[in-house]
Amino acid sequence: MKITIAAIGRLKEAYWTAAQDEYLKRLRPYATVSVVEHKDEAALLAAIPPGARVIALDERGPTPSSVEFAAELQADPAPLVFAIGGPDGHGDAVRARAKLLSFGRMTIAHRLVRIVLLEQIYRGFRIARGEPYHRE
Repeated sequence: MKITIAAIGRLKEAYWTAAQDEYLKRLRPYATVSVVEHKDEAALLAAIPPGARVIALDERGPTPSSVEFAAELQADPAPLVFAIGGPDGHGDAVRARAKLLSFGRMTIAHRLVRIVLLEQIYRGFRIARGEPYHRE
C-alpha cells in the first residue's frame, strides 16, 4: 500500500522531525509512507495522483475510533493521500476532493496533527494485523 501525507508547510523543530522519522521507520514493514510538504493548497492539489483516495484532516469530518480508522486504511488498495492544511485549515477545493476526517473538535496545531496522524496510521496497521500495539 502506498500512503502519502501531503502537508502544507514544513516541520522546523527537531523534535517534530524526530517524531516523524520514528513513525516513518515503524511503518516500513506495513506500507510505503512518504511525507510531501507543499507551499500552498494549489500545489498540494496538483500533486495528488489520479485515482488516489484523498482524506483531508478537517474539524468538520467524522471522528472515527482507532478500529474504524484501521478499517478505513484497509478499505481500498488505491494510493491513499492524507491532506493536512496549514494554520488556517483547508479551503473548499480540498474539502470537495476529499473524504473528511477529524481527530476531534479541538484545534490541533498542523505540525502536531502530522505526528498524531502518523501514529494513528501505525496503530491502524497494528490493529488490522491483530498485533498488540493498540493495547500498550
